[in-house]
Amino acid sequence: MGMNKTRHFVYLTLLSAMAIVLNMVESIYIGSLAFGIRVGLANIIALVTIRFLGVRDMIIVNLMRVVIGNLLRGLLFGSTFWISLGGVVLSSLVLIVLDYMKASLLFTSVISSIAHSVGQVLVVMTFYRQPMIMTILPYLLAGSVPMGLITGYTAGLMLKRIKPLQTRING
Repeated sequence: MGMNKTRHFVYLTLLSAMAIVLNMVESIYIGSLAFGIRVGLANIIALVTIRFLGVRDMIIVNLMRVVIGNLLRGLLFGSTFWISLGGVVLSSLVLIVLDYMKASLLFTSVISSIAHSVGQVLVVMTFYRQPMIMTILPYLLAGSVPMGLITGYTAGLMLKRIKPLQTRING
């Protein structure tokens, strides 16, 4: 027996709100590390969502995070929006494939982090017609691995914490 529609909607809303808040906190207070590398705190929520609620809801959470996060910062449909969307789309596709393959959470997180960086670089290359931006990709990829490990590990801790909740809901 699965969860009822209202409970499902509440969890989806809470996860979306968490992703938006984490995205805002990171972009406003933490910012980028060297070469534009970010921790990707909101990706923790994407990993939790795909394991807790499924693929469809992970896509909703990721799109809500990008659209509402950029709307709240006054950047909707600016270059930041498109760059963020490019990273989220590619990383979401990778998340879907790796979830289907039942890959480990850490592996999924690292590969998704790499895909996010590649997606952003592809958008910048297209948006600004600057193929030389590819020269930053090795630095972004080097940063994606530790950041992916951090987000994957944290998502694993969160999933352990909500496992009793999931058992109670589905049990």
